[in-house]
Amino acid sequence: MFNLTIVFLTVILVAAIITAAAHILPQRNVNAEKSSPYECGSDPLNSARIPFSFRFFLVAILFLLFDLEIALLFPLPTAIFVFNPITPTVLTLLFTVILLVGLIFEWINGGLDWAE
Repeated sequence: MFNLTIVFLTVILVAAIITAAAHILPQRNVNAEKSSPYECGSDPLNSARIPFSFRFFLVAILFLLFDLEIALLFPLPTAIFVFNPITPTVLTLLFTVILLVGLIFEWINGGLDWAE
């Protein structure tokens, strides 16, 4: 119990020192360019609403879909050793075929083309 208290107090002390150093050490030079609402290089006087292409969002959703597929297929090697190897393999192949059919459908319809 005493060791836990020492670790807890040490963590709090180090966090407090780092927080204090972050507020005390930096030099703050404020000018009109830095204090403008758009510091990323865009002109703050023009409209902030830049129209995005719908295809950008479609490709982003497809990326998330296939990223999720990898996350769902990640436990496959463990499932093969724990369960009957045929069941996870068949389910994985079915899942992959469904996603492959969706990808081919998007490809044929031009959903992955950037140019209009």
